[in-house]
Amino acid sequence: MSRTPLLTGADARLSFNHMIEYNARLDSVFGSLADTTRRDILRRVARQELSVGEIAAPYDISLAAVSKHLVVLEKARLVTKRREGKLQIVGFRPAALTDAAKQLERYRDIWESRLDRLEKYLEKQG
Repeated sequence: MSRTPLLTGADARLSFNHMIEYNARLDSVFGSLADTTRRDILRRVARQELSVGEIAAPYDISLAAVSKHLVVLEKARLVTKRREGKLQIVGFRPAALTDAAKQLERYRDIWESRLDRLEKYLEKQG
C-alpha cells in the first residue's frame, strides 16, 4: 500500500504557514464582500476604474468612510490604487476572487451530491 509521506521539519512549517496565509486571504476576501457598500464599490470598479471622489459621490457617507472601505478592499487584494496627478484611481483585481470562487465551488459540489442522494432516497420511498 502506497502512503503519502508526512511532511516534517521545515517542509511542515512551510506548508502550515501557507495554509494559514491562504485562510487569512479567504477570510479577508469574504469579510470584504460581507459589506453592501464594499460589494457595490467592487461592482462599480469592475466595470471601469474610478477616482476615489467618483466612488464616493453616490454614497451618503463621508469621504473618510469610503477611504476606509477602500483600505479593506485593498488589504483583501480586491482593488488597486494608483496616483494620476492629484487623483487616486481605483481598479479591480479579479484574481483575488479566484480562491474564494474555488471554495464556494467545493461547497456547491458537496451540497449537490447530498441533494442527489436525498432525491434517490425519496424516489425509493415513494
